[in-house]
Amino acid sequence: MSKHRCGWCVGDDLYESYHDKEWGVPVKDDDTLFEFLILETFQAGLSWITVLKKRDNFRKAFDHFDYKKIAKYDEEKIGSLLQNEGIIRNKLKVRATISNAMAFMKVQEEFGSFSNYIWGFVDGMPIKNKFKNYKEAPANTALSDTISKDLKKRGFKFVGSTVVYAHMQATGMVNDHEINCFRYEEV
Repeated sequence: MSKHRCGWCVGDDLYESYHDKEWGVPVKDDDTLFEFLILETFQAGLSWITVLKKRDNFRKAFDHFDYKKIAKYDEEKIGSLLQNEGIIRNKLKVRATISNAMAFMKVQEEFGSFSNYIWGFVDGMPIKNKFKNYKEAPANTALSDTISKDLKKRGFKFVGSTVVYAHMQATGMVNDHEINCFRYEEV
């Protein structure tokens, strides 16, 4: 008998694997939090599967999401990224990645880690929602509005409330697995 999964991922092997292994698992390490922040930034206005299919290309193009390197990208590197057909070539999002890397490190300096900062919004514990169908999950919440405003105040770009809520879902700050999904209790 097959396991019940959230409806949004069913039927695509890549989506199912991502759902089964990563989505909604609480992430506390800064490297992974930064990767998801950047991927969510590029996803803005597109579908997540588009980004997921290009994830390996993003890793190669952006030095495995090494924010210390990304913060130092120059015009030559930006030009090469905009020529890279393996990623989403959006000049504003590429530039936002660089400024977000700088802002990320400032947050680390202030809070000791980005994880301390971002998880502080939920007192270090995931919010466990109880949705029967993934379509019940909101695109954003009052909390994602608050986090978005704070990130923008700190110099982050492409971090609207919807992007922030997707980041919260991906990194397990909220558990939006359907209550009958096999991952609901596991994460």
